[in-house]
Amino acid sequence: MFLVGANRPPAPVNVSVMYLRADSATVSWEVPEGDIIIGFSISQQRMDGKMQRFIREVNTTSRSCVLWDLEEEMDYIIQVQSIGLYGESQASKRVHFRTLKKTDRFPSNSSNQDDPTVQGLDKARQLQTGEMIIIVVVLLMWAAVIALFCRQYDIIKDNDSSNSKEKAKPSSERSTPEHHNGGLLRSKFHQSVPSINIIEV
Repeated sequence: MFLVGANRPPAPVNVSVMYLRADSATVSWEVPEGDIIIGFSISQQRMDGKMQRFIREVNTTSRSCVLWDLEEEMDYIIQVQSIGLYGESQASKRVHFRTLKKTDRFPSNSSNQDDPTVQGLDKARQLQTGEMIIIVVVLLMWAAVIALFCRQYDIIKDNDSSNSKEKAKPSSERSTPEHHNGGLLRSKFHQSVPSINIIEV
């Protein structure tokens, strides 16, 4: 038991809370060098004692964690423990923080770009923007295909109409000379027949 206790990692130091929101906050800490750390454990409790939550994560070298689903304008107390190969460390010093109102705005500065919550929102916005671009491109491609199809259909329709007119035109032209020639034949026939006079006695 003494050996196991001696091999336990030391407690985390410099525990701090940053990037406060109405419903989230980011906890960060440091671990003394020379110890093998494979995870962490966070104890989160409301000041009124009505709720307590434990967060445990292993197989990670992270030194920060985002606390979600917090209540606005609520006081919380957190403690962090390091997880080593032979167990957990002692709990760190208690750290108190209070969440903001939903109407409060977090001061804008360059360090906000490192906030995991901000990064998550930026990634979600990028995904939504990429999806919208893909949808618009697909719709434009479909519109171009439909327009091309309609244009080809109109061209084919016009060609068919022109061909039908060309076929109908020679037949009408041929009917006129036949009628004219027929009339000439009839007139010649009448001229060639001799006239016969019948005289009654």
